Amino acid sequence: MTAELDTSIYGGDALVPPPNAALATQSHVGEYAPLYARSLAHPEAFWAECAATIDWETPYTTVLDQSAAPFYRWFVGGKTNVVLNAIDRHLPARAAQTALIWEGESGEVRTFTYAELASQINRCANVLKSLGVARGDRVAIYMPRIPEQAIAMFACAKIGAVHTVVYGGLSTEALLARIDDAQAKVVITADGGNLNGKIIELKRIADEAVALAPCVQAVICVNHANHPINIADHDLDWHNLMAPASLDAPCPTEAMDAEDPFFIIYTSGSTGKPKGVVHTVGGYLVDGYSSLKLALDFRDGDVLFCTSDAGWIVGHSIVLYGPLMHGITTVMYEGAPTYPDPGRWWRMVERHKVTILYTAPTGVRGLMRFGAEWPAKHDLSSLRLLSIAGEPLNPEAWRWFYTQIGREQCPIIDSWWQTETARPMISNLATLPMKPGSCGVPMPGIEIAVVDDAGNPLPPNTEGHLILKRPWPGMLRTIYNDPERYVQQYWSHFPGSYQTGDAARIDADGYVWIIGRIDDVIKVSGYRLGTAEVESALVSHPAVVEAAVIGLPHEIRGNAIHAFVILHQGVEDTGESLISALKAHVGKTMGPIAKPEAITIVARLPKTRSGKIMRRVLRAQALGLPLGDVSTIEE
Repeated sequence: MTAELDTSIYGGDALVPPPNAALATQSHVGEYAPLYARSLAHPEAFWAECAATIDWETPYTTVLDQSAAPFYRWFVGGKTNVVLNAIDRHLPARAAQTALIWEGESGEVRTFTYAELASQINRCANVLKSLGVARGDRVAIYMPRIPEQAIAMFACAKIGAVHTVVYGGLSTEALLARIDDAQAKVVITADGGNLNGKIIELKRIADEAVALAPCVQAVICVNHANHPINIADHDLDWHNLMAPASLDAPCPTEAMDAEDPFFIIYTSGSTGKPKGVVHTVGGYLVDGYSSLKLALDFRDGDVLFCTSDAGWIVGHSIVLYGPLMHGITTVMYEGAPTYPDPGRWWRMVERHKVTILYTAPTGVRGLMRFGAEWPAKHDLSSLRLLSIAGEPLNPEAWRWFYTQIGREQCPIIDSWWQTETARPMISNLATLPMKPGSCGVPMPGIEIAVVDDAGNPLPPNTEGHLILKRPWPGMLRTIYNDPERYVQQYWSHFPGSYQTGDAARIDADGYVWIIGRIDDVIKVSGYRLGTAEVESALVSHPAVVEAAVIGLPHEIRGNAIHAFVILHQGVEDTGESLISALKAHVGKTMGPIAKPEAITIVARLPKTRSGKIMRRVLRAQALGLPLGDVSTIEE
């Protein structure tokens, strides 16, 4: 144990030194400052070094082609595959090593060695090919956090199909929108998923979506929860499909062009339609491998427990592809952090000898309210590193995480990234002091700036637009079927730079502090929800004529949705029964995560003279803050 620290410093801009000197000196980062300076002075040489850390079927000829910017092309001419890098290259050396540990909410545990995982992926790839799935076809995966989810993702990649994983808690309408936009040929789902002792009826939701999606030719269903389902002509049973011995015939791993699409992942925007973010093979693999090696300091023997779902980018990069490319063990958990009690995660850390715990601030805040007695019941000494992402972690929660979970022995690797970036862009590193509440410093190869509306750099500790001044290999290549939206949303405001949409400040030490979204996207429990989507859901109720939603601070979830609605004339029910019905309606339309915390019935909404709702006025009123400039508000 280190010397007792003055916990009053866990806040503000105070520096907390690295808690483990040995870990800091052995870190893959080494000296941050010279590495970072070199990466910006010689970017192509730096990225070429990173590219040398993965295996290629065919070497690339050009590191970066900027001729059609902002449609950048990385590692031009190179061919590779995630299965080559996360599975094939570990065999036979790691054949008997555990690759994946799965724990269900009931306590059931399943483990897969690298050899066993390779076999299951090979069999599933052969199944998909037998169903006519070919290179470039899209496959929608709507499943709980179970091993079959991971197997399906890798199987798609092995044959060159493009997967789009949809979080297994989204509604029929949300699933349909993603299936339809991607024009998915096959949907892979399960009868149900387990959460808080209840079954989420995934197959029923999938059935409702597929009934309205003529592009879908087959639905593969895993019998996971032993829940009754309806069976249609296009339904196929996963277990029957995976049974034939003939599936052991080797299925070649496709050599994918570096710029071939790898996966599409949907994220909410400030307009109603979700964005299909396209990530490509080569850049994602190079960036994912090299950045996570530095940020999370992966080492042989590590056991990583990331609490995210593969329906989000963290689940892609941190639960599956990142750790398995590095040849370590990853833990997947299907269930709630407090089921059957608030000690669940801590028991899992002890049971599986977890060395790296990766979660969201929501998870930390949610468990902190149950006190220190729950983690104190368990041996957490296997942990050497803690990591968080998704939103800022307030200093009080940071202190609890650092002292009660990390025992002041584990650095907290806070980081900032997006679905669009694929990997951490700003991060604390094991060699650097920490600042509670800050997401750290720019990663090597990443040049950032905080600028005003005109793109002028701002002095330290001044809030402004966070922009990325250079392309990076793991960047999104486009928005699926909407290249104009890609250019308009990310590259038009500050020409030559990527607009993140976040407000931030950089302090005098170079640490970055994220303030929040500049656009109208609300982050609830780390998940982005577009205001337009929630407002559209409310207005789709027959009682509501107009709606506006805002995010307000929430102790556990970071932000909670507060809605303001105008009712149709003649609606008589204005009491709690209507409020409850509206919340339930949003939950059915978008999924439970989008349910408003509070709904207020109003006679009018503050608008500009051009008709735009002034949500900042609503938020200021709710928080008792000055309204600011209201010169454009309508009379």
